[in-house]
Amino acid sequence: MWGSVKSLSAMETFSGFDRDVEGSAKRWKKFCESETPEKEKFPGEWKNKTSMQRLCMLRCLRPDRMLYAIRLFVGEQLGERYTIGRAVEFSKSFEETSRSTGVFFILSPGVNPILQVEDLGRKMGFTSDNGNYHPVSLGQGQEVVAEKAMDTAAKEGHWVVLENIHLVARWLPTLEKKIEECSAEAHENFRFFLTAEPALSAEYHVMPSGILQTCIKITNEPPSGMLANIHASLSEFSQDTLEMCAREVEFKKIWFSLCYFHAVVIERRKFGPMGWNRNYPFNRGDLTISVNVLYNYLEANSAVPWTDLRYLFGEIMYGGHITDSLDRRLCATYLLEYMKPEMLDNDIELALGFTAPPPADYAEYHTFIDENLPAESPYLYGMHPNAEIEFLTVTSTHLFSTVMELQPRGMSGGAGEGGQTRDERLKSIIDEILEKLPDEFNLNELSARCPVEERTPYTVVAFQECARMNRLIRLVRGALKELDLGLKGELTITQAMETLSGELFMGKVPSSWNKVAYPSTKSLSFWYADLLDRIKFLEAWSNDFNLPSVVWLGGLFNPQSFLTAIMQQTARKNEWPLDKMCLQCEVTK
Repeated sequence: MWGSVKSLSAMETFSGFDRDVEGSAKRWKKFCESETPEKEKFPGEWKNKTSMQRLCMLRCLRPDRMLYAIRLFVGEQLGERYTIGRAVEFSKSFEETSRSTGVFFILSPGVNPILQVEDLGRKMGFTSDNGNYHPVSLGQGQEVVAEKAMDTAAKEGHWVVLENIHLVARWLPTLEKKIEECSAEAHENFRFFLTAEPALSAEYHVMPSGILQTCIKITNEPPSGMLANIHASLSEFSQDTLEMCAREVEFKKIWFSLCYFHAVVIERRKFGPMGWNRNYPFNRGDLTISVNVLYNYLEANSAVPWTDLRYLFGEIMYGGHITDSLDRRLCATYLLEYMKPEMLDNDIELALGFTAPPPADYAEYHTFIDENLPAESPYLYGMHPNAEIEFLTVTSTHLFSTVMELQPRGMSGGAGEGGQTRDERLKSIIDEILEKLPDEFNLNELSARCPVEERTPYTVVAFQECARMNRLIRLVRGALKELDLGLKGELTITQAMETLSGELFMGKVPSSWNKVAYPSTKSLSFWYADLLDRIKFLEAWSNDFNLPSVVWLGGLFNPQSFLTAIMQQTARKNEWPLDKMCLQCEVTK
């Protein structure tokens, strides 16, 4: 953080920023420790800075709050409507289609966009039962079926749906021509809908540009934030849903709690291991089926079967995804809080400062959410506010990294940091890394110094760590030397070298290095400094192979191997069975 403050203070507009932070430490500490610093006034004269300048200062002091700060900035500069992530109804997108302009759905996990097409088709009279709706799931041997469906639909004015067209890459040029032919002479009511998964990277892109250019592209990305998730949950239903049950009050109250519960379990995934121990594929189908189950049970029972409903939702509908016992207990606990008999007589509090609405019409629920849901915070999930710090920091870093990557660049173009060109900047990074990078460990010399028969479990760990470090050092040195020759024009620049140069220029640890390195979220400069510290630690350990007084567990590629070595050494010393050994950690002051 302090490095960012010093860098910002070097700019004329922020001159004296670092001195003021040092001189008024108490005021700045209070500002930094605020739960929502983006809404607080900056200390002293700094509160008079422009919105953009305040964003710069906030990024130095609290990078984890930048997502919320940017949202406030956009709302202030462009209007609140640009900060609301409500999905556009498919019927409005359909109005822009024609016989020559189809719809291309880019698939995302847990979402089936064809359900929207079928719902709209039923309202407009296009169904499979009527013979004017032709769904075709592409795969081996289905190309002929798809072509026949296209011809029939174009001639008769029907709808045709071709799903998963990415599975038939060789047939796509034929499909492109078929769309062009059908569009020219098709019936006015002819419409075509395509679905495909997005390519993992540029080299896997197989979709002809002609198909993309003739279609309206739609993707249903998962909503972000509690507000957007609750709106998305409610949007799965309509006024007809709320009116279908004879026991209207009970149905509406439990229905809303179920929508809130769905939004919580979906959005809780963003907190990583603090949210769920594993990443479960909860989806909208879980919610819609649960509401159908709720309707059936209320219609079939005179009293609300609370225990049965909680079991069905927590153990089958949502619990069917869950494999961890603690996650299952968490899910059951949420349902105990959100679905209980008291909710029928009083409006229960679903989160701190948010009470469930009374029974209302469908549109009124959306309005109630907009007007009464508190600002996004872990309190909405029943979690401590510190739970989101890591998630927000990583997301903020990724956001600014993406913004930087969008800047125009070329292998030789543009002046970069300090007036350097891109190539000059890369050359300085390469030289700096290679200059400080030590030689590989001489494993033959180490083996001669410590023969196999004399090795203890600790020594084996040291050898394994040195071998892994050699692999990483070899990869780093080889990749940088190869890139250096490419920049000099002595080697042809390959895609791998282009990727490496881009990551180095952006200050990111190259993905090819990460594959053989240890887990780390550091930027390149801090990662390299950490790498040198790890090498020094291994050098000291491998010098005489005596166990260090203090072992840097986090500095090992595989810390678990050292913990296993402790048990092995203790078992040998005391002649205890290894399978009966366990580790216990006592926390000291």
